Amino acid sequence: MKNLTFVVVDDAIFMRTLLKKMIEEEENYKVVGEGFNGYEAIEQAKANQPDIMTLDITMPDMDGIKAVKEVLKVSPNTKIIMVSAMGQQSMVIEAIKLGAKDFVVKPFEKSRVMQAIRNVTSS
Repeated sequence: MKNLTFVVVDDAIFMRTLLKKMIEEEENYKVVGEGFNGYEAIEQAKANQPDIMTLDITMPDMDGIKAVKEVLKVSPNTKIIMVSAMGQQSMVIEAIKLGAKDFVVKPFEKSRVMQAIRNVTSS
């Protein structure tokens, strides 16, 4: 299996650290960048062309919904997994219509995060 690269974008450093740890526990998975908001997501996508990006919905300056289209413009092959809080289903649906491939709901378990990664890499 080829190595997969990830960018983790969340305004909460705790969430970024948690996701990064879950991802890097897996063989062949490497986090190559992190971001705090949608603007940083776009910059990271442009610079790193990651295979997968986890993108929080609610962030300052530019939220994850607005960032989806822009990330895909600069890195069209990146698969986006939205990270949402409970009760954000309508925003998740909107993000998927804009090109996101899957989602995980906070607080998440590693098994669900890994399932989302498998889902987007097999599509």
